[in-house]
Amino acid sequence: MNSVYIETYGCQMNVYDTEIVETILQRDGYVMSSDPESASVILLNTCSVRENAHQKVLRRIDALKTLKKSNGKLILGVIGCMAQCLKDELLEEGLGVDIIAGPDTYKDLPDLISRFRDTGVKDSELKLSRTETYSDIFPTHDEGANAFIAVMRGCDNVCSFCVVPYARGRERSRDPENVIEEVQKLAEQGFKQITLLGQNVNSYKYDGCTFAELIERVSEVDGIKRIRFTSPHPKDFPPPLIEVVRDNPKVCKHIHLPLQSGNNRILEMMRRTYTQTEYIGLASILRKHTPTVALTTDVIVGFPTETEEEYQDTLRVMRTIEFDSAFMFKYSERKHTLAERKYTDDVSAEDKTSRITRLVDLQRKISFKRNNAHLGEVFEVLVEGRGKKPDQLLGRNDGNKIVVFPDNGAGVGEFVNVRIDEVTPNTLIGESVD
Repeated sequence: MNSVYIETYGCQMNVYDTEIVETILQRDGYVMSSDPESASVILLNTCSVRENAHQKVLRRIDALKTLKKSNGKLILGVIGCMAQCLKDELLEEGLGVDIIAGPDTYKDLPDLISRFRDTGVKDSELKLSRTETYSDIFPTHDEGANAFIAVMRGCDNVCSFCVVPYARGRERSRDPENVIEEVQKLAEQGFKQITLLGQNVNSYKYDGCTFAELIERVSEVDGIKRIRFTSPHPKDFPPPLIEVVRDNPKVCKHIHLPLQSGNNRILEMMRRTYTQTEYIGLASILRKHTPTVALTTDVIVGFPTETEEEYQDTLRVMRTIEFDSAFMFKYSERKHTLAERKYTDDVSAEDKTSRITRLVDLQRKISFKRNNAHLGEVFEVLVEGRGKKPDQLLGRNDGNKIVVFPDNGAGVGEFVNVRIDEVTPNTLIGESVD
């Protein structure tokens, strides 16, 4: 009666939130199950940022109907961003969802589950909070090389295409003392790398403590060897943050810097608050300060009214900056966003497909070129697990690039020096060296 199975979809914040939910439920006497067939409660921790994530969850809900028919007491819940944004659709009769909870109401899950067991009435908890950061919960992390820590929640940017402010509420930051306490616990558990998370992580601020200052404090924790952070916004990348990336040896030389579009008119419609020139200038400053930094990005093609000429601006920016890698998406209209209310999704499916195909082809060539420049270099690689081949290990270098090399007996969480002998657009391949 008290076993819970959780599936996680979407971003790194959702991975961290799943760990929070597990901890909340375990405190209430629940045990975690590794497969849905043996669970009394199934929770889907969902994402609403892209249409394909939305559809994937709906297909999964439909597939779980068979399990619900065979187990009449099984409770199916949807939590996270999709729950927050699509309450009415998810609680429709016949869909099979019993309870839903938004990102700020995970502490209500034990009561939600109990109430449904007692009454059989579908229920929801979807309050958005100005204060909830789950600072009183130190989640239990699975063993591995990296642990995520949310240092802030929510977002105030209200980019016109993005559902996050509606799903996760306003920005609020955690007390740095609380963050450091969690980092210390992780170091005691043996984690060597932590990733600081926030929807707009470089907007972190708590009683005068800036994000750069928080990173410096985290780096002082014994046992932590690497610090990553994601995702920053190009609008607020102050000099102290640039300098901490450059000067602090524990801070990884990798910055994920979402571009979204290379055209000024589209950027203004997206409410991104920077121009093409300002973005290129920031990328240039980052590389000037830290020549070895790996830059990655997000790009959306086919935003409403985007013309072929404006799309070409995005390609020109990609060629100019030469990102190490990129996450690339077709625009998909999201409910509740400004773009959904104000603009018509008028770029054809054919044009979106053509544009994403050409963008992916360009980025593959750029990624291969940048990876090829690493031939002969030796990187310190943090082992994450096994590669696709049984005799390989897989890890990441300081720049967050995947590195595979022959199994030398190193365990997950150990560091290995690897000389790069071969590359693909996505992977560095090498041999361990002393």
